[in-house]
Amino acid sequence: MIEVWHAFIKAIELIVSLDPEVMEIAGRSLGISATSVILASLICLPLGGLIHFYRFPGKRVLINVIQTLFSIPSVCIGLLVFVLFSRAGPIGGLNLLFTPTTMVIGHMMLITPILLGLTISALSGVDKAIKDTALSLGASDFQAVIIISKEARFAIVAAIIMGFGRAVSELGIALMVGGNIRGFTRVLTSAIALESQKGELEMAIALGIILLSLSFIVNVVLNRIQQR
Repeated sequence: MIEVWHAFIKAIELIVSLDPEVMEIAGRSLGISATSVILASLICLPLGGLIHFYRFPGKRVLINVIQTLFSIPSVCIGLLVFVLFSRAGPIGGLNLLFTPTTMVIGHMMLITPILLGLTISALSGVDKAIKDTALSLGASDFQAVIIISKEARFAIVAAIIMGFGRAVSELGIALMVGGNIRGFTRVLTSAIALESQKGELEMAIALGIILLSLSFIVNVVLNRIQQR
């Protein structure tokens, strides 16, 4: 127990002193996660709106499939991305395997079902009378969609927060398609796993504290945006 306490104290020292390696790993982890969430949101929010507002055959089945993919293991996504970008894969010629780019793609694939499903649920929770009222007052279909989206903005922001949390805490994809390369693809989760295996508790605990702190800060910022 004393060793753990000493490790915790040294971890705090690493954070306070802004250890270059710790800050580099934290910055890379935040950048990859934020990029994947932003890109996935740009795709999923409009697509979720289309799925919700338009009727088509198989819509209910599609929504059920999306919701089922909420719990897909990250190693499955990692395996799929690995196969696609490996030299024997269909797009292996791009030479993107074991780069931050493939990590972003993998994270996007992981959180896409979450953002899609929760966006659809958020829009479904808005009273249908709002759309009818907007249309009766002369609003176009597009304007009605904007009005309904504003009514569902709190739940939509919550979906984005959840997507970021899933991305920043992911390990399987980071290891399988990132490779945990020092100074290039090493992120907080893969670094924590590595340092723990090496017995470097100080570094592992420091990275763990930073990971929790980043998640907390992002949640606070998005919640403030949500409230405004």
